[in-house]
Amino acid sequence: MTTTPDAKPRGTRLPRMARRRQLLSAAQEVFVENGYHAAAMDEIAERAGVSKPVLYQHFPGKQELYLALLDLHVDDMITRCRDALASTTDNKQRVQAAIGAFFDFVSEQGEAFRLVFESDLRNVAPVRQRIERNLRESAEMISQVIQEDTGCSSDEAHLLGVGLVGMAEVSARYWLSSGGSIPKDAATQLMARLAWRGISGFPRTS
Repeated sequence: MTTTPDAKPRGTRLPRMARRRQLLSAAQEVFVENGYHAAAMDEIAERAGVSKPVLYQHFPGKQELYLALLDLHVDDMITRCRDALASTTDNKQRVQAAIGAFFDFVSEQGEAFRLVFESDLRNVAPVRQRIERNLRESAEMISQVIQEDTGCSSDEAHLLGVGLVGMAEVSARYWLSSGGSIPKDAATQLMARLAWRGISGFPRTS
C-alpha cells in the first residue's frame, strides 16, 4: 500500500488506551473526509501508522469503530449541556449557556459534528440509538429545569426541552454551514434571546 502524506510512522508501542485514542483520531479523519461507506479500514490503519491486525485488535470492524466515535461525541455533547445548565442558577443565563454549548460543539469539533447530527447511518439501529440518546438526555436535563421552575406538566416540559434542543442544534449547524458570518457569541445571544422570550413567558412556581 502506498503511504499517504498523513500516515503516521509505524513501530511505536503505546499503552492500550493511548493506542485506542490514536486509532479513533485517525478513524475520525477518514470518516469525515470520505463518509462511512467509502472509508476503508486499510486507510484508517495506514493513517494511524499501524498494521490492520493491530487495528482489529481494538475494533473488530468498521461499524464498531464508528460507534465508538459516536459514543465519544455524544458523551461530549451531553456533558457540555449538563455543564451549561449547572453553570448558573439564573435561568436566562442558563438558556444562553445551553444554546452556546451547541454552537461551541459544532465550531470546536470541525466536520466531526456531522457524525452526531448528520450521520448517513441513521437507519442502522445502534447508530440511531446513540443519536437519539443525545437528543433524549439533553432534552431531559432541560425539561427538568423547566418543570422545576414553572407550572408545566412533565409532558409539556419535555416537549419544550425537545424544542429548545432542536432549535439550538439546527441553528448552530446552519450558522456553521453559512460560514459563520455572524460572530459565534452574537449568534448564540441572538438565538438565546429568541428562546428566552418564549420560555420566560411561563409563570414561575416560586
